[in-house]
This record gives sequence, structure tokens and C-alpha cells, in this order.
Amino acid sequence: MDIRAAQAGQAYSAAKPALAAATGQSKNPVADAATKFASVLQNAEATAKGSALESADPHALVMALSQTELAVETAATLRDRVVEAYQEILRMPV
Repeated sequence: MDIRAAQAGQAYSAAKPALAAATGQSKNPVADAATKFASVLQNAEATAKGSALESADPHALVMALSQTELAVETAATLRDRVVEAYQEILRMPV
């Protein structure tokens, strides 16, 4: 390994937390995704309650429901891929 490559790797590792803070990324993207998923569901629920009480726009309800549908489909796809990867690991010979 070249010394310059090692120094570049160390510099990158040192700068990575600063870059994550500057771009708004945290250290745990899974927790961020779960938080965003929960907020989408809460938003849809609040909009549905408002629509039931006739205080919300029906267009906002449709938008919230479509966002919720997309979030649930994404979570299901992610779950399926994780299960698929786990099964593939189990099939590997030891």
C-alpha cells in the first residue's frame, strides 16, 4: 500500500463525520429511515383525522395516503431483500 493512499484513507476517515454533519446525515441511516417512515405515517393519520372532521383538504388526504403507500411498499421491499440476503447467506457452504 502506498503511503499516500494510507494518508488519504486516514484523512477521509477523519473528515467523514464532518461531511455527514454538513450534509445532514447521521451515523445511523437505518434509524433515520425508521424515523422518516414513522413521520410519514403520523402525517397521514393526522391528515385523515382532519379530513374526517372536515377541516383538511381532500387533496391533502390523497397526497398523504399516496406517500404512505409508497413508504409501506418501500419498507416491504427492503424487508424482502434483507430476508433474501439472509437466506442466501444460509445457503453458503461453510
